[in-house]
Amino acid sequence: MAGHSKFKNIMHRKGAQDKKRSAMFSKLSREITVAAKMGLADPDMNPRLRAAINAAKAQSMPKDNIQRAIDKASKGEGDNYEEIRYEGFGPAGVSLIIEALTDNRNRTATNVRTAVSKNGGNLGTAGSVSHGFDRLGLISYPASAGDAEKVFEAALEAGAEDVTSSEDGHEIWTAQGDLHEVAKALEPVLGESEGAKLAWRPQTIVTVGADDAATLFKLIDALDDDDDVQTVWGNYEIPDDVMEKLG
Repeated sequence: MAGHSKFKNIMHRKGAQDKKRSAMFSKLSREITVAAKMGLADPDMNPRLRAAINAAKAQSMPKDNIQRAIDKASKGEGDNYEEIRYEGFGPAGVSLIIEALTDNRNRTATNVRTAVSKNGGNLGTAGSVSHGFDRLGLISYPASAGDAEKVFEAALEAGAEDVTSSEDGHEIWTAQGDLHEVAKALEPVLGESEGAKLAWRPQTIVTVGADDAATLFKLIDALDDDDDVQTVWGNYEIPDDVMEKLG
């Protein structure tokens, strides 16, 4: 288990969420409703719902919005969403896994394919890139939760498999089946996490230069703009000097 790592799995750029707060709240609400429909409406008895609520709280989503999303599920209201995964490639051969919650498969498939193809990428078949990722649990904490040593020791004690600490925060990785047990064990020591979810961790990293990075960000932004797309995972790393050039 490594306490420090240069590995950066960039799901999306910091700040992009702030510009699209209402769209983000819509996606968080959708995940809360789906989680509540799939299990009990009590977060203490439904680990996925608890994780969804924690993620919403971490983004300052109002309590009323959270409760409305839960109530929709309890009353059987709202659309029925299904989970779909798309796999493909972006600029510079970057591997991408796109997770969606949709009530219309055809609409989502068309929108995702268009966003990818218009921005230097192409979709592949199921399994075309996921074999290069590990399916793990990911628990996220802000840097304020503690220094790298404190978080590392807490994660080790809780049964985590790996920790990545940086100035942006801490990523605690677990075996797929251990996610919620580890998350629960961490709370008394580190407090509530910013999120606890199943994640795709790449086995190899592609370093992307300035030109390709600009196109890649356009691609990810286009996917983020789609209400059906929940998360975009990739095996890319953008060097700090490139990030500075891109502003």
